[in-house]
Amino acid sequence: MTKKTTTALILVLSLVLVLAGCGGGNQNQTKNQTQGQNQSQNAGNKDTAKEAEAVSGASETNSYTPIDQLKDKYDLIIVGAGGAGMTAALEAKAGGMNPVIFEKMPVAGGNTTKASSGMNASQTKFQKEQGIEDSNDLFYEETLKGGHGTNDKEMLRFFVDNSAAAIDWLDSIGIRLNNITITGGMSEKRTHRPEDGSAVGQYLVNGLLKNVKEQGIPLFVNADVKEITEKDGKVNGVKVLFNQTDEKTIAAAAVVVTTGGFGANMDMISKVRPDLQGYVTTNQTGSTGDGIQMIEKLGGTTVDMDQIQVHPTVQQEKSYLIGEAVRGEGAILVSSEGKRFTNEMDTRDNVTAAINKLPEKSAYLVFDSGVKSRVKAIEQYEKMGFVLQADSTQALAGQMSVPADALQTTLDTWNGAVKNKNDAEFSRTTGMDNDLSAGPYYAIKIGPGIHYTMGGVKINTNTEVLNKAGQAIPGLFAAGEVTGGLHGQNRIGGNSVAEIIIFGRQAGIKSAEYVKAQQ
Repeated sequence: MTKKTTTALILVLSLVLVLAGCGGGNQNQTKNQTQGQNQSQNAGNKDTAKEAEAVSGASETNSYTPIDQLKDKYDLIIVGAGGAGMTAALEAKAGGMNPVIFEKMPVAGGNTTKASSGMNASQTKFQKEQGIEDSNDLFYEETLKGGHGTNDKEMLRFFVDNSAAAIDWLDSIGIRLNNITITGGMSEKRTHRPEDGSAVGQYLVNGLLKNVKEQGIPLFVNADVKEITEKDGKVNGVKVLFNQTDEKTIAAAAVVVTTGGFGANMDMISKVRPDLQGYVTTNQTGSTGDGIQMIEKLGGTTVDMDQIQVHPTVQQEKSYLIGEAVRGEGAILVSSEGKRFTNEMDTRDNVTAAINKLPEKSAYLVFDSGVKSRVKAIEQYEKMGFVLQADSTQALAGQMSVPADALQTTLDTWNGAVKNKNDAEFSRTTGMDNDLSAGPYYAIKIGPGIHYTMGGVKINTNTEVLNKAGQAIPGLFAAGEVTGGLHGQNRIGGNSVAEIIIFGRQAGIKSAEYVKAQQ
């Protein structure tokens, strides 16, 4: 694609966004929610998918660096402009470095943009302000239990002990996450969201982009890194394909890989988990495992590659994640018989298994106007046509095609459980602060979908990429979903956003230290 063509395309996309009323940097996720809404598991036509995501995902904060400003050499290169990549860039810049970010998609954000529920952290200032008693040890134990004891314990310890500092760091750069809810597998409210209760993803991406721009960090999109280069056993740069036509070799003393997982690469998934063929995926089309494959060529090793999380609540027709905060704020799951069938706040793998045991392998999230007011993301679900609404539970049952008497009994029983703080049916203990008695009433039909790849490249707590002998590959760092081990066999909702910030910061700090030592 020529420079003139690229400029023209940007102008057209900008006009579309203005007409659509998309604002930049707004906490209200309904304005800026980025999704490849109609993506198939095979991603379809790559160019069309990229252009669609550019239209739906760009915002006024997304002013990217023109190609004519590209330099032949930087202090360090960050591959991937999701939450981990932009966080690493900001910390590297704060450490005195001159970093650059290369993003293969037409817009920054990656899967971070699609994050919904929030960011887990313990012993935070916002928890203390709100009287929430929590501890790093409890966060550690519950995450370890959620991962069935298979988590990398050293990584997990670093993760929980640095979670509160990550919340503080975000707040210091204007990204305030002080609205706290809860996700499955947790016993305390530690899932931090934007103040208005909206989805965390777009708000976080907009805030990070704003800071990247203010710090003068170059961010190139349509910049597909194809290879990480090395000399004398040390990483020394990358080969990048710009606009699918122009390949350049860019030098750097260190490379930080933050390319995300492989949740949109059905070929990679089917090799390690053939049982997942036929599932929809919530992942953006760029999540194809490029970083993992490049790192393996350099001798890096992987861990837990067959551990792939299926999220229980995905709108099937558009492969769209319905965030866990909906359940965290009080929603229940009901079957086609109009009955509850599981503890909705159990871990994701257990809730998914319960849905898959139903004859229809799908269910409905049922909630009231109170839940809707507390979870702003529901406004986006309404705009996308996912939400059924009725003034009475009987009318809602008709829209759901479930027995009205059974649904009413289910809601009455649930409201009694909330009042008595005792769920005799399924032993749910969280997300029970409010009953479901405030009409109108709502329902969203959901089923399981491929959501997150727990496996990836092996790193240490310095985010250095390790080889098969457990030694750090000089100059190579990684953070975020591209890495593996932290979550074990099952990821707790809210931990992925925490991971990209905690280890993204560490990658920026440690890569900067490495570069200084080489100078």
